Order: sequence, then structure tokens, then C-alpha cells
Amino acid sequence: MKTTHTALAATLALTLCAGAHAAEAKKPTEKCYGVALAGQNECAAGAGTSCAGTAKKDYQGDAWMLVEKGTCTTIKTPQGYGSLTPRK
Repeated sequence: MKTTHTALAATLALTLCAGAHAAEAKKPTEKCYGVALAGQNECAAGAGTSCAGTAKKDYQGDAWMLVEKGTCTTIKTPQGYGSLTPRK
């Protein structure tokens, strides 16, 4: 009987964790320019790049990452704050 309760508790814990993660993944996002580190951008970052992971330098103004909606312009970097539009 003890094994059954332990298994049930483990299953419940995993279910709750998975449910919390799924809800977190559904939050609205937006493109935030100038916050990605070199090679960590989401997709094409202007001339000379083709897709994800091709940003040439940290905080490249035309490289973007998806962030939680409403947080982009509060992200501080050595180059200033994140931007909702590409920067030069």
C-alpha cells in the first residue's frame, strides 16, 4: 500500500509541474531587439545572418529574442534597454 501512495504522490507532483510549465509556455511574447548574446538570437538578424544563432555580437541591434510581452523595454544591457524595433 505504501508503494501505491508513493507512486500516486510522484504522479501528482509530475502532473502539477507539467501543468505549471504548460501555463508558463502560453504567456504572450514579443520580439525584443538588442538583448540577445552572440549566437543566441531567435532568427534572422539582418544582413549577414540567416537564422537562429547567427548574431555576430552581443546585444546586436537587429538581433531579437522572444521575451514575455511587456518586458522588452525593461531589459537593461550594456548597450541600453531592449527595443521593440530593430536598432542600428
